[in-house]
Amino acid sequence: MFVVGLTGGIGSGKTTVADLFGARGVDIIDADVVAREVVMPGSRALVSIGERFGADALNADGSLNRRWLREQVFADPAQRQWLEALLHPLVGQRIRALVRESTAPYCLLVAPLLLEGNLHEMVNRVLIVDAPEALQLERTLARDGGDRDTVSAIMAAQLPRQERLARADDVLDNSGDLEELVDKVARLHESYSRRARNHD
Repeated sequence: MFVVGLTGGIGSGKTTVADLFGARGVDIIDADVVAREVVMPGSRALVSIGERFGADALNADGSLNRRWLREQVFADPAQRQWLEALLHPLVGQRIRALVRESTAPYCLLVAPLLLEGNLHEMVNRVLIVDAPEALQLERTLARDGGDRDTVSAIMAAQLPRQERLARADDVLDNSGDLEELVDKVARLHESYSRRARNHD
């Protein structure tokens, strides 16, 4: 299976881009969705998180309190490392299974931390959705609420923009309007479909 890894900084527009590829019949594997699946109530991972972080890590219904946990781990690198060591292998295992099950011409692996972890080893091509950092911050605050410091900490935990761009096979500039974005995705889709046909 030919796999394109899609990533970019927080607020760069990864979800919008993924939706546009999905509308063209591409299978979308979203690492964030998979990460939520592996911490469903009753999962071993969620039990481990509750044991380490205490009752505040859980909502009243027993689900993970994602916003609370995000604030904890981005304020404490050691806690973030512990959480990543727990979740990354489970997420990787599930993603590999989804790639094997895909019947589309190619699939898109959407992962905010594609390049920071080892998920990039699963892809044939890296597509970076890019936008200026001020625009990323503005979009994220408008979308998620939260506070500027937390969003800035998340941005700081991701690869610096220039380093991310240096590792891209393709860069999709998402600082323009939706019409422009649709055209850019259409061109990339043609290119990836060709590459997928020629892929062993």
